[in-house]
Amino acid sequence: MPGSRLALWLVGLLVFALGGCMQATLSPSSDANLTPRDRQLLADAPYAQANIPEQYRRHMVDYPYKERPGSILVDTDARYLYYVMPGGKALRYGVAVGEEAMAWSGVATVGRMAEWPDWIPTPEIQARLGPYPPRIPGGPANPLGARALYLYERNKDTLYRIHGTNQPEYIGQAISSGCIRMTNEDVIDLFDRVKPGATVVVLAPGQNGWMGSVAGRRG
Repeated sequence: MPGSRLALWLVGLLVFALGGCMQATLSPSSDANLTPRDRQLLADAPYAQANIPEQYRRHMVDYPYKERPGSILVDTDARYLYYVMPGGKALRYGVAVGEEAMAWSGVATVGRMAEWPDWIPTPEIQARLGPYPPRIPGGPANPLGARALYLYERNKDTLYRIHGTNQPEYIGQAISSGCIRMTNEDVIDLFDRVKPGATVVVLAPGQNGWMGSVAGRRG
């Protein structure tokens, strides 16, 4: 085989092999992990059910990098959250992320977890988007949705969360005030898997090449 044809054949073989490594299997949503309270509140949700594009629905994917099982990685540019599982796998969820000027990035831990949390708007949120009541009780109309994971750095609350949403139509967009939003069904699924103290890595916009940098440092 001439050298040029051999080179093209090898490149094609490599692309095929890499494609096989990145296979994703749609993980059908299930309400098996919903509590009676979840079922009641979600049945009365005051928002329309969104048609989430398939790429942002829950998938089981290959995860060949070095994050430890039980860790979370958020790919801000791709609008994906990965929950790392044993055996080189991860659950990939579609998310909404912060607008670029307000996006948070870094390494944190899950410092607190709450079901149907109350929302206390920060002074910055009040000034920019308010006025809101000082505290909004948990429920389907609450912007934090069904669950919240509170991100801490050095035992201090960052004020950023991974949480549900009452606006599922924005999944896959950079729209939030910095938090990571998930559908309520997905955040309930994630909440049931995550342990307090879990590591959360949130990549900055434009931070590509994370496979050999962030992941490598966490191995």
